[in-house]
Amino acid sequence: MSIGRNDPCWCGSGRKYKKCHLDFDSKITAFALKGFEVPDFDAIRTIEELEGIRASAAINTAVLDHVAKHIKVGMSTEDINTLVHDFTVAQGAIPAPLDYEGFPKSVCTSLNNEVCHGIPSPDIILKEGDIVNVDVSTIYKGYYSDANRMFIIGETTPERKRLVEVAKECLEVGLAAIRPWGFLGDIGAAIQEHAEANGCSVVTKFGGHGCGVDFHEEPFVPHVGKKGTGCILVPGMTFTVEPMINAGDSDLFIDKDNGWTAYTKDGKDSAQWEHHILITEDGFEILSY
Repeated sequence: MSIGRNDPCWCGSGRKYKKCHLDFDSKITAFALKGFEVPDFDAIRTIEELEGIRASAAINTAVLDHVAKHIKVGMSTEDINTLVHDFTVAQGAIPAPLDYEGFPKSVCTSLNNEVCHGIPSPDIILKEGDIVNVDVSTIYKGYYSDANRMFIIGETTPERKRLVEVAKECLEVGLAAIRPWGFLGDIGAAIQEHAEANGCSVVTKFGGHGCGVDFHEEPFVPHVGKKGTGCILVPGMTFTVEPMINAGDSDLFIDKDNGWTAYTKDGKDSAQWEHHILITEDGFEILSY
């Protein structure tokens, strides 16, 4: 980064660089010189970028709240898509999944043994006892946000209810492992330990990702790992934590017909929760949930 000590800081604060982010940037460089993996400087958000991401994230959370108010037995996953699309557009925003690399809908809806990227359809009707993940992503004024929730349709089995609970607990312990200037691997290590202690497995083919200025950015956020490894968690980074937890083993396959929907290979159920977060100087901020 080429910037003079007395130049305005790159973050947009209006302060001189030497009074703002000079020491911060020097700390990142020192980690890199010691051989640690550090994020690119463009992964550290400016004040303007954070304002845009937060505005997008507020809409994203509101979309999920809207789904929560209306989801019920007997509706189709296409009905969920309509809820998401119409509400998002009414806020002046764009559903990020729509036409993303050819994805045909405005939201991902993944039921029971579907791990992720389920495509809404008028032929898929929510039944009593289903568990469904609704994954919402939003573009607002060029900024991206991403989060998902699990929904239990009516009354379900104790096994499915517990899987949904364990998946949420995995997200929570992953977030609790976050320390500014700590390690990305700490998140995955905590999630893996909790999932396996509860007889579940963690999907490794997919993970969290940087999100904010684009839909999918660095870093890739694995949900398994070792403590003290991986990228340094630098304040100003924004990414998702979204562990996919399987009742059986972690193997999956992609639907050959649509090229998107991932299913558990053993046919057992899967559950997932996702938050979009910002690393701060004293922990993290949940942007969308």
